[in-house]
Amino acid sequence: MKKPVKMLWRVFFGGLLLLILIFTAANFGLLGKMPSLKELENPEADLASEVYSSDGKLMGKYYAENRSEVKYNEISPNIIHALVATEDQNFYDHSGIDARAVARAVIKLGTDGGGSPITQQLAKNMLGQGKGNVFKRGTQKIKEWVIAVKLERNFTKEEIITLYLNRASWGNLYGIRNAARAYFQKDPIDLNIEEAAVLVGMLKGFIYDPIRHPSASLNRRNTVIERMVDCKQHYLTDEQANKYKAKPLITNFKKADDNVGIAPYFRFAVADKMKDWCKKHKNPKTGENYDLYRDGLRVYTTINAKMQQYAEESVVQQMPIIQKKLNAYLKTASDKTWKEHENVIQSAMRTSERWKNLKEEEMKDADIKKSFLAKVKMKVFAWNAKKELDTVLSPRDSIIYHHQLLQTSFVAMDPKTGEVKCWVGGNDFKWFKYDHVTASRQVGSTIKPLIYALAVQDAGYTPSTIIEGGAVQYGKEMKTFYGGGGTLANCLAFSKNTASVRLTNMLGVNRVIEFAKSVGISAPLPPYISLSLGAAEIPLLQMLQAYTMFPNKGFNTEPVFISRIVDKNGNLLEDFTQVNSKQVMSEQDAFTMVKLMEGVVEIGTGRSLNNYNIPVQKAGKTGTTNFNTDGWFIGYTPELLAGTWVGCDDPFIRIYSGTSGGNEMALPKWGYFMKKVYGDKSLGFGKIKEFAEPAQMSKDPIYADQNFKDIVNSGDSSNNPEDLGNGGAGDFIVEPSTENKGNQIPVESQFGDSKIDTSPKAKSKPDLPLSTPKFTEPQKDAKAVMPVPIKAADDKNKKVVVPDKLKPVKKNDY
Repeated sequence: MKKPVKMLWRVFFGGLLLLILIFTAANFGLLGKMPSLKELENPEADLASEVYSSDGKLMGKYYAENRSEVKYNEISPNIIHALVATEDQNFYDHSGIDARAVARAVIKLGTDGGGSPITQQLAKNMLGQGKGNVFKRGTQKIKEWVIAVKLERNFTKEEIITLYLNRASWGNLYGIRNAARAYFQKDPIDLNIEEAAVLVGMLKGFIYDPIRHPSASLNRRNTVIERMVDCKQHYLTDEQANKYKAKPLITNFKKADDNVGIAPYFRFAVADKMKDWCKKHKNPKTGENYDLYRDGLRVYTTINAKMQQYAEESVVQQMPIIQKKLNAYLKTASDKTWKEHENVIQSAMRTSERWKNLKEEEMKDADIKKSFLAKVKMKVFAWNAKKELDTVLSPRDSIIYHHQLLQTSFVAMDPKTGEVKCWVGGNDFKWFKYDHVTASRQVGSTIKPLIYALAVQDAGYTPSTIIEGGAVQYGKEMKTFYGGGGTLANCLAFSKNTASVRLTNMLGVNRVIEFAKSVGISAPLPPYISLSLGAAEIPLLQMLQAYTMFPNKGFNTEPVFISRIVDKNGNLLEDFTQVNSKQVMSEQDAFTMVKLMEGVVEIGTGRSLNNYNIPVQKAGKTGTTNFNTDGWFIGYTPELLAGTWVGCDDPFIRIYSGTSGGNEMALPKWGYFMKKVYGDKSLGFGKIKEFAEPAQMSKDPIYADQNFKDIVNSGDSSNNPEDLGNGGAGDFIVEPSTENKGNQIPVESQFGDSKIDTSPKAKSKPDLPLSTPKFTEPQKDAKAVMPVPIKAADDKNKKVVVPDKLKPVKKNDY
């Protein structure tokens, strides 16, 4: 053999050996991290966790990538055929590497298609690597080939194409299910030829997005249809293709929005609970802690979608009415109010994105402040059908505008099980991320039932025990005020402050604090007599837990958010149905408090509740703080406990100039909600119409109806409430048919009709509704969101300033 021939063979075998060594090195991860066999067997691990209501509706998702999987039989053959015809005609013939396609790509330099078949594209997706220099790209290609071969050895063709479609991205959408639902509001199994061609065409690049680039998308769709004719499988005839190509481009796009879904404020609270759970629990397959954003967990909550809807409807029914009244008051009081609190405006300016952006442009502080005085086009929150308004306003005035908006919270729960049934944390999650359910506010007279309960329990007081009226002194400065007295029932019904102070003096402030802590209030409580008037700042959720002991026969129950957690295959990970409850007072004392609080709504400060035609017994307590800064109502029926708060984020904003308005602020929402709930027979409430009377008290004459009403009315003849702002019944009756007629304000949650198998052992994937919103975590310290400026027509080249981390408004948005 001649020397040149020997050299040629040496080069050939040496190159072959080198190639084998390179592939071996790649296989063992010496050229960079490679997916393990376990990861190859479970390549769909990065799945969004899904949150469900108790009645089986998808509420939202937590995810790093918004991905949800489908099975092969849940994908339309139209998608499969379009994908194979366009991306890999030899898919069913090769073993991961298409030698002909590689040769074609090399010879024609990629002008007639690339050399990566579907399996290799899946391998590239799994590596998650981008472009680099020639060496890096060559190394990645070798790794792709190794993984592609492994995939072909471990999976069937159907499994590979399913994995590919579950991992493929359509812009910021991941997986064929999300893409089909976003662009066509369909599940993948229902896509027709033209729709399948549009989605497969988009895999070549986002320049073929049908919303942003309709012409390019239409041309690309028709190219895919033509390839379904020309491919070796001949999925379509020329006649069929011509018919489909002649059709217009039709989509039904609905953008995935971070702010939509059911009960967005509640989902944030559940996220906190779930992150704590994940830190304490490990995935037995990986040995690592569960990841809420990647492990595809399914979280079943206690929220009832219908009750959530009714709570949100009650909010939008009442809030515009009292906002209108506040606006009327602020027409004359606003300037004086803000003159005294200019520091709040200045702080809001300095923490806004506008200030930060202009500071980065090295603008002086004085000039930045001037920019806040110039009027610009912007969107602001408004109580209308869109919940927003295009207007012209200076950024400074927009700060004032949003700070003067009343906010609210509303929660209902089962007092026996602790299950939270609905949760509204504010006016609108899109605009205001701050959750007022967990925020601390002064509770006003809603603290009084705890003091009265202690008087009944520790001092043996009965509804007929007389509390003396007259002068009362309290506080470090020994302030003196005068008030009426009467029976214990009378004093609570009309919220007489003198009685509350006298009881606290008698019991001792420390004993009141000790009792409050024992019933679930963990917020700091001031060790002063002013606690008896509601000076403490306590979250609504803690107040609700404290109130559970009244309708629950003396047992205090912790609120429950989650009923169970299952993994992505439907296997039960943990069940939370066990009630966490403890007895804090006797059944007899709890029933005494129920009767006392019935007096509040039958005769006292909450008597306007009788106008809502709620067909069961009810009890509760109104509450306001100085100058009606906060308005509360917490009440219950034999089956349901609910509470609501209203106020501005800034406590210095006085809601009303006089002393009326407390009930008008909060109580109507409770009435609207309960009327809706008890009017909906499908919810099953109304079977228990009366509070259960302990057997020992059945013959006690003090609780005979007429006698008890006499006891409630037995007090100072005026019976004027002293609860700063409670007012009289006539002040609080608001007829929605006249005040809010025609104002069709939507609720913020999106309630679909899709349901799933809610049994713990359910193995199949749920049939998700069309809206699958991303859930992002809001800042905990955010209170109000600044309006978003709109680009003016003559301002195209200028930078759009975006306050408070909202995205710029695009022209298509208005």
